[in-house]
Amino acid sequence: MAQTPKGDDDLHKYYVEPNMITELTRNTLVLILAGGEGSRLKDLTKWRAKPAVPFGGKYRIIDFALSNCVNSGLRKIGVLTQYKSHSLLRHIQRGWGFMRAEIGEFVELLPAQQRTSEKAWYKGTADALFQNMDIMQRHNTEYVIVLGGDHIYTMDYAKMLVQHVQSGADFTVGAIEVPTEEATGFGVLAVNDDMRITRFDEKPAEPESIPGKPGTSLASMGIYVFSTRFLYETLSEDAAKPESSHDFGKDIIPARIEDSVAMAYAFRDDKTGLPAYWRDVGTLQSYWQANMELCDVEPELNLYNRAWTIWTYQTQNPPAKFVFDEEGRRGEAIDSLISAGCIISGAKVKRSVISFNTIIESHSTIKDCVILPKVRIGPNCRITRAIIDKETEIPEGTVIGEDIEADRERFHVSPEGIVLVTPEMLGQYSFPMDGSTRWREKA
Repeated sequence: MAQTPKGDDDLHKYYVEPNMITELTRNTLVLILAGGEGSRLKDLTKWRAKPAVPFGGKYRIIDFALSNCVNSGLRKIGVLTQYKSHSLLRHIQRGWGFMRAEIGEFVELLPAQQRTSEKAWYKGTADALFQNMDIMQRHNTEYVIVLGGDHIYTMDYAKMLVQHVQSGADFTVGAIEVPTEEATGFGVLAVNDDMRITRFDEKPAEPESIPGKPGTSLASMGIYVFSTRFLYETLSEDAAKPESSHDFGKDIIPARIEDSVAMAYAFRDDKTGLPAYWRDVGTLQSYWQANMELCDVEPELNLYNRAWTIWTYQTQNPPAKFVFDEEGRRGEAIDSLISAGCIISGAKVKRSVISFNTIIESHSTIKDCVILPKVRIGPNCRITRAIIDKETEIPEGTVIGEDIEADRERFHVSPEGIVLVTPEMLGQYSFPMDGSTRWREKA
C-alpha cells in the first residue's frame, strides 16, 4: 500500500490501488449495533430484538448486514446486543459459526456487560462502542465500520472503505438520496461539491435539499467508517460529557464536522447511478411493504443473485408442497414466495410471503400477507393485508383484513390498515403464563 503522508497528522491517509482492497478489509473491524428494541414494530418485537425479526420467508433482518460484510471481504465482525437478545444470539451462533478464527475471521457476540464504572446498560450508539473499547483495541485494526443490524439492503462496504481512505477522511457517513418530505425521520447531511459534510441535522423539521436537486435530501444510512485513532479519541471525549446523549447521530457526527475531515458516501446503483435499494423496516407498514416488494416480477432486492448470497441459518426442511386440484380446492400460489416445509393444501395464496413450515388448509385464501414461520391456517379462512407472527394458529373460518374495525377489537392494526396477529392475541401463549403445560419456542 503506497502511503502519501503530508505530515505527522496525515499518516492515516493512503492512496489505494485496486489490488490493495483485500489488505484494507483485513485491517478493518466491523461493529454491528443490534440491540435495538424496535418498539414501532409493536408485538413483533415483544419477545425478540428488531434485528432478529424474520424477513423474506427464511431470513432474519440481521442476515443482510452480516451477509454484506462477508460478501465485501470483511470477516472481523462484532455484534453488539442488548434488548431481548436470546433468539438473535441463538440465530447467529447457529448460522454464522463458519468463520475460521485461525485465519483471523470471526463473528463475536458482544452483549451489554456494564463494563464502565457506572455499571450502566448502553445509553446510546456511541456509548455502546465506548463500553467495548477494550475489545476494539485488542483487535488492533486501523479502521472501524459501524452499522445497524436492522435495515434491508445489499451493499459492498469495501467501496465505501476505499473512498474513506482515498479521501483522507477521519470519518465517512453512508448516505442515500430520499424525497425531502420523507427526510424528517432521518439524519440529513449537507455537503459541498467534493462530498465533504458541512452540516448534519438529526430529524430536522425542514430538511435541506441537495444543491441542484430540489425536493431531494441526503439522508444518513447509519453506516459509518472511522479511522480507529480518531474514533477512540472521539468516544472518550463524548463519554466525559454528562450532557451528551452518547449517540452518533445526535452528538458524535454534528460535534466533529468542523474540526475533522468528514465525508459522505452516496449509496448508488452501479448500473443506473440512481439511489440503490435500502429499506428501513422500522414500522409495520415499511416491514410489510419491503416483504411485498419481494413478490414483484423483478424486485429491486434480488435474493437470487448468486454473486451476492444472503446467508442465514435454516433448519432442514422438505420442499414446499401444493396439493389438491379440484374446482374451489386447488393448492396454488401466484406472485408469491413459498418457503421450504410449507404445505399449501387446497388453498390459494396470492402476492404473499410464506415462511418455512407453514400449513394453509383447504378453501382458505391468503392475499397480500406476510406469514412468519410455523404458522397453521385452518380451513375456510380469508386473510388480506396481514402479518401473522411465528407459530400462530388461525382457527377455521377466520376472516382478517376485510373489517378493520372488527380487527382492531382483536388484533393490532397499523394506521395504514396492516393487521398484526400474534399467538397471544388469540390466547395462544408462548409460555405457560396461566399454569398450563403448553410451551412454545416463540422468538
